Amino acid sequence: MSGTPERPAKSRLRRLSDEEIALWIEVAKTVAKRRGATLPSLAKPPAPAAVESVPLPSASLAAKATPRSRAPAPPPLAPLERRLKRDLARGRATIDSALDLHGMSQAEAHSALRGFLVQAQAQGFRLIVVITGKGGRGRVDEESWRSEPGVLRRLVPHWLREADLRAIVLGFEEAGPGHGGAGALYVRLRRRERR
Repeated sequence: MSGTPERPAKSRLRRLSDEEIALWIEVAKTVAKRRGATLPSLAKPPAPAAVESVPLPSASLAAKATPRSRAPAPPPLAPLERRLKRDLARGRATIDSALDLHGMSQAEAHSALRGFLVQAQAQGFRLIVVITGKGGRGRVDEESWRSEPGVLRRLVPHWLREADLRAIVLGFEEAGPGHGGAGALYVRLRRRERR
């Protein structure tokens, strides 16, 4: 070891994006201006000043720190009730609506599913069927990774588990043979929050 102490590496602050600058300008417009003060323009953001980095606290201190408040976890998904499944199989339960995703690309299907779920919940629907199709042989594209069969059949359950959709979706399960079987899902929707 040499007799000179180690210097921390210099780091630069990241530059704000145009979007962040625009947001700041909008926020700044809501504040009373000082005399003679001007707002920065989007064309020339000021150059960031070089700042020496501050040594980080040890890992043991970080472990002891209390976690900051996070957004609440989305509600968990629940399986369909046994009685509801029985009534569906016997044709006694009513399905409020159905969405058929046949022939759609992944992006189209994802967008259609999101919009349909939001609209269905707004209309007070409680049980819907989402038809994904079984996937058959699949379409052969130039790229071999796109020719897999049943892409929507595999992806729709993942989409229904996404945090933002779990606020709408109470639970889901493979549909019975009378409603599409393995190529469809029963989706149970949460009640809309009353305000």
